[in-house]
Amino acid sequence: MAKHRTKKRSQEFVMDCSVTMAWYFKDEVNVYANAVRRSLSKARAVVPAVWPLEVANILVMGERRGRSTEAEASKWLRYLQRLPIDVDDETAGRACSDILQIARSYDLSAYDAAYLELAIRLGLPLASLDDQLKATAASAGVSEYKP
Repeated sequence: MAKHRTKKRSQEFVMDCSVTMAWYFKDEVNVYANAVRRSLSKARAVVPAVWPLEVANILVMGERRGRSTEAEASKWLRYLQRLPIDVDDETAGRACSDILQIARSYDLSAYDAAYLELAIRLGLPLASLDDQLKATAASAGVSEYKP
């Protein structure tokens, strides 16, 4: 996971955690999420700074619930770090301003608002499995990422 945006690929998009975690848990296999993953051979995903924390939280909760092991999570994280996923370095600075306002305006969690704010700010489509976030993004003029 790159910390700063680097070389631009032919296509960029904002990706939320729901897509990422569908790659990990075998019982959450999703055709769209898998297409997004395959598209990373030619595209680059951008995520807000909250994304690594969401990934880590879901992994630890999966371990606690017996859905995965620490060894499986470690192996998967090594795989994830090799993917062209850039973590936005402006999220924290916008948390109590733009992101908070988007959360209020669209009745979203601050976490979901961070993805929407990033997509709006960068003018990028959004890849998500979250129906509420997708609908809200569409109403805000953000297109869905088409892998």
